[in-house]
Amino acid sequence: MQKIRSQEELPLSDLLHNVIARWLDHLDSERGYAEHTCESYGRDLRQFLTYWQLQLGRAPCLGDVERLEPRTFRGFLASRRRQEASNRSLARTLSALRSFFRWLENQEIARNRAVLSVARPKVPHGVPKPLTVTKAAALVEEGVTADDEWISARDTSVLLLLYGSGLRISEALGLKAGDAPTPERDVLRIIGKGGKERVVPVLPITISAIERYRQLCPYPLDADDPLFRGAKGGPLSPRIIQLAIARVRSALGLPETATPHALRHSFATHLLSAGADLRQIQELLGHASLSTTQIYTEVDRERLLAVYDAAHPRARA
Repeated sequence: MQKIRSQEELPLSDLLHNVIARWLDHLDSERGYAEHTCESYGRDLRQFLTYWQLQLGRAPCLGDVERLEPRTFRGFLASRRRQEASNRSLARTLSALRSFFRWLENQEIARNRAVLSVARPKVPHGVPKPLTVTKAAALVEEGVTADDEWISARDTSVLLLLYGSGLRISEALGLKAGDAPTPERDVLRIIGKGGKERVVPVLPITISAIERYRQLCPYPLDADDPLFRGAKGGPLSPRIIQLAIARVRSALGLPETATPHALRHSFATHLLSAGADLRQIQELLGHASLSTTQIYTEVDRERLLAVYDAAHPRARA
C-alpha cells in the first residue's frame, strides 16, 4: 500500500512523518479499511499537507498541528473545488482529515478540532450493492479456501457471521473465544458503533463452522483470547479476509463490490426481500436510526423494478 510520499518529495519533520505513517498503518491493520480507501486517505492528507506548506511558507511540523484554524481547511477545500473536484471527492477528503485529527487526539499526540467545524459537502447517498442469494451462498460456502484446513475453516466462519448474522467485520473479529456461539447459546451480544448493544441470532451452520474452526485451530483459545487468529497466532486482521475474498472474485463471477461489508448488505437486503420488518432489520444491524436502515428499501425497489422489466410482457413490448 502506498504511504505518504518521501520527505524529499514532501518535506515534513521526522516526527510528523512518522505520526502519519502510524495513522495509515492504523487504518489498514486495525480499522480494516480497504487498500483503495487507505491509498485515497493517504493521498487526501498529502494534498492537504502540500497546500498547508504553501500557506506556511515552510515544511509543517507536529507543533503546527494545534495551531491550525478552520479557514485553512476551508481554503484547502476551495482550492480543490477550483481544480474541479466533485462534492463526493471533497466529502471523502474531509472524512480523511477528520479521521486523522480524531486519531491524533485519541493517541494523545495533538488536539485540534478545527476541522470538525467545516461543513461536509452534500453528496447523494449511495445505495448498498448486495450480492444475489446465489452468489452470497457461493462465496460463503465454496469460495474461500487455503492450503491450511484450519485457515479455510476460520475464513468460512467469519464470512458466515457477516452474511448469517449481519455483523460488521470489526465486530466479528472483535469476538473473544469465550463469546463464541454454541448449540446451547445461539445468540451473540454485540457492542457496535457508538457503544450500541444488540443481540443477534447465529445460524446452526455458523455454529458448526465455528466449532470446526476451534477444533482445527493450532493455537490455544482461552476465553479472553481473540476467537479468530492470524497465521502466526495474533489477532486476525480484517485485511486478510478482504484479500481472501478478492482472490476468488473472478473464479466465482463476483463483481468488484463483493467485499466483506457487501455480505452485511446482503444479509439486510435478503431479509427485507423475504418479508422481514424494517425495524427488526434495524435492530439486527445495530443502526441507531431507522433512516439508515431505510436505504435497503431502495435496493429492494431497484430489484423489484428490474424483475418487473424483465418479466412483464408489456415491459418487453
